[in-house]
Amino acid sequence: MVIGIKNASKLIGISVIACCAVLVCTMFLNFYFDIRLIEGKITSELSMFFYNAQVSTAKVVCLVSGGCLLLTAIVMLLFYIKHYIDTHKKELGILKALGYSNLKIAKDFWVFGISTFIGTVIGYAGAFLLMPWFYTLQNKDKMLPEITINYHPSILLYFVILPTVCFSVLSVYYACYKLKKPVLLLLKDNLQTASKTPKHRIEKGRELSFVEDLRRSTLKTKKTLVFFIIFASFCFSAMTQMSFSMKDLSSEMMGVMMLVIGLVLAFTTLFLAITTVINGNTKTIAMMRVFGYSQKECCRAILGGYRPMSYVGFAIGTVYQYGLLRLTVDIIFKDFEGIPAYEFDFPVMIISLVAFIAIYEILMYVYSEKIKKISIKEIMIE
Repeated sequence: MVIGIKNASKLIGISVIACCAVLVCTMFLNFYFDIRLIEGKITSELSMFFYNAQVSTAKVVCLVSGGCLLLTAIVMLLFYIKHYIDTHKKELGILKALGYSNLKIAKDFWVFGISTFIGTVIGYAGAFLLMPWFYTLQNKDKMLPEITINYHPSILLYFVILPTVCFSVLSVYYACYKLKKPVLLLLKDNLQTASKTPKHRIEKGRELSFVEDLRRSTLKTKKTLVFFIIFASFCFSAMTQMSFSMKDLSSEMMGVMMLVIGLVLAFTTLFLAITTVINGNTKTIAMMRVFGYSQKECCRAILGGYRPMSYVGFAIGTVYQYGLLRLTVDIIFKDFEGIPAYEFDFPVMIISLVAFIAIYEILMYVYSEKIKKISIKEIMIE
């Protein structure tokens, strides 16, 4: 077997995203199925308005949250497969040289689907643990008849079994596609071709410094990691700001749940992205230190380019949460009474931005210390 369970265990980011997606979607979809069962028991017009509001909320949350997290999990899965192939290209090249076909090598990548299975199972089980509280919260004013928690096998099929099978099949297919390279290219130390070598070393009549040129090259060659940095900032921005609005639009506990999920996604994604950047540039950092570059210059070259991207992600998250809440309040629930008007909350945005800057810079400092501890001797011996 080319890939073992130990390799799949490193895909904790996919497990976390899958867990959050299934946790939220299972609660709301199970609630949607159960609330539909009491539709015939509703007698008052006010209760019917409240019922329609709950049904619409469940649909929006499942589609928006589930869809967004699903796409992110797919991107992260493809990134890990590509990263694994790039870091094990010599071993894979030797196997191809010995006569192994692309499909025979790629079939072992099915174990990457285990990370999805672990995440979906934890999310599914966690949803049922939270459901008694969630059902009580959704009907805390007793506007509807008592809603009984029922078990729906289709949810297990859609959110646990099918994602695991689909992600395993996708892993095999994508690995087979990425392995369609000449054996000699896999055996080379550097997969980067001459056409991909950075050419823009002069800007506005001046030659870029080595540190600046390396910073831009790192950013251009790690486009997927740029997406993860933006996504982490997006989660922090959107979820922290949205959680404050839940006090008026839903409940304080719902806001706490959104805040926790957002922070878990943000920190997990950011940790994996920055760790991958540093691990993929250890030799570059070692050589820079040999030639006398300071720790600050090493950090600026390797990590500095991602700071603007993090602020872009924060801005996107701010716009996203505002647009989603306005859509929910002004369009979906426009005919329902008692729903307060939603306006953009600048104080909350400022608080969220200050917290984000502080946390991000602390993380950058921690990782700069990690760069400082990279052993030049160990890197040169490899």
